[in-house]
Amino acid sequence: MIRMEGLSVRIGRKPILEDISLDFEPGTVTVLLGPNGSGKTTLLRAALGLIPSSGGRILIDGIPLDKLSRREIAGKAAFLPQSRPQASIQALRMVLHGRFPYLSYPRRYSREDLEAARAAMDAVGCRRFEEVNIQNLSGGERQSVYLAMALAQQTETILMDEPTTYLDVRHQLRIMAMARELAAEGKAVVMVLHDIALALRCADQAAVLENGHLVMAGTPAFVYDSGVLDRVFGVCVRRLETPDGPQYYCAEKEGC
Repeated sequence: MIRMEGLSVRIGRKPILEDISLDFEPGTVTVLLGPNGSGKTTLLRAALGLIPSSGGRILIDGIPLDKLSRREIAGKAAFLPQSRPQASIQALRMVLHGRFPYLSYPRRYSREDLEAARAAMDAVGCRRFEEVNIQNLSGGERQSVYLAMALAQQTETILMDEPTTYLDVRHQLRIMAMARELAAEGKAVVMVLHDIALALRCADQAAVLENGHLVMAGTPAFVYDSGVLDRVFGVCVRRLETPDGPQYYCAEKEGC
């Protein structure tokens, strides 16, 4: 579990995040919503100490972040960034990078490491790319390899920044189903998403950021009923009740 209490981040004199208090709880899928530049990615990175905070405190499993080494943090929480350099490496070798927190020097992979990596690739459906150089994969295929790397880390918390980028709708739904499965196993799953409808349909908790402030957090139904999404995004977010549960869609403000 990650707990942020009054978290603030500044770059020079510019405030990026101000007084954020939010929990990423076990067994919960949390989505971070907000316009571009609202601080979503910064919040993920600050929660793991990848960006220094200027105020407040962060606890991971009850331990202050500054008391944990980088290796200890990596053993507790995995992070899937939105983009990364495209190294020339086979997919399996990339996924095995998720095992780094468990390796001693010199880095030698055990049978357990290989089994964890291949199980993660099976989970996201990219095992067939095991021996393929990731530079020869499409954007969506490459994204699945990076997700497998995060899963291979076998942490209790997984933070993902725009994990559905480059994916077609079928694979987007698969990623969200996987997030639900991970939460059902007791993991804390945190995702930055721009697709409001997909986020509200699949999340347990929605946290809405605007200009570096947390303006609301709660169940998708609570956040939707508040009307805050309409104001923050400048659109009309609407809900339909269907046999498959509530479905959401967005329309231009002028058409509502």
